Amino acid sequence: MTAVIVFFVAHWYLSLFSQTFFLHRYSAHKMFVMNKFWERFFYFFTYITQGSSYLSPRAYAILHRMHHAYSDTEKDPHTPHHTKNVFTMMMKTKDIYNGFVNNNVQPEARFDGNVPIWRWLESVGDSWYSRIGWGTAYVLFYINFVPASAWYLFLLLPFHFLMGPVHGAIVNWFGHMHGYQNFDNNDKSRNTVFWADWLMMGELFQNNHHKLPNRLNFAARWYEFDPTYPIIKTLLLFRIIKLKPTQANA
Repeated sequence: MTAVIVFFVAHWYLSLFSQTFFLHRYSAHKMFVMNKFWERFFYFFTYITQGSSYLSPRAYAILHRMHHAYSDTEKDPHTPHHTKNVFTMMMKTKDIYNGFVNNNVQPEARFDGNVPIWRWLESVGDSWYSRIGWGTAYVLFYINFVPASAWYLFLLLPFHFLMGPVHGAIVNWFGHMHGYQNFDNNDKSRNTVFWADWLMMGELFQNNHHKLPNRLNFAARWYEFDPTYPIIKTLLLFRIIKLKPTQANA
């Protein structure tokens, strides 16, 4: 039973780190740079940690750039304010995402480009062989470690299957529906938490982020804390990533 809880927590936070660090802060915003070796390392790390819910860095970046440009308007690909509930929001986002992944929809030029691309891994990560394979591995792990008396732990499996979209849904729903505002951004972005966003590693400081979209630290007030920021500072210290010449380290 303990092994299952540890596995769930590890999957939650490792997948979330991939999303906030590699997909969001690097792929979508280019807040920092890294050499090709480390880009491929974190690209593969994202695939491993997201598993069955792997998200394409290019498609993610396009959607997120659209989200900033059209925040909480009808053109926003994942605002909660133009959908009936969190599930219809997720389905709308999925349809737009698939359009970009499958090249059925051409994005505006300003939202595309300057993103990491590894075509081989993209084809693997987006294949049903990979998604079903990862899902099967999660099920087998649970079968092996869940005791009969704790059958209810199997209810955690859907979260493993859809870990990436679940994280996105939490951030986009709560970060634009509930919380307080430090800044007037002409949208409905909110900071859902008031101190440390341990659950989502800083992603729920949405109001701060929409005001300062290229700031490494998603916290903006003295009492706010972005748990991902110290990790980024450590990676900078070891020169795994570097700031752009014009990027402020704050």
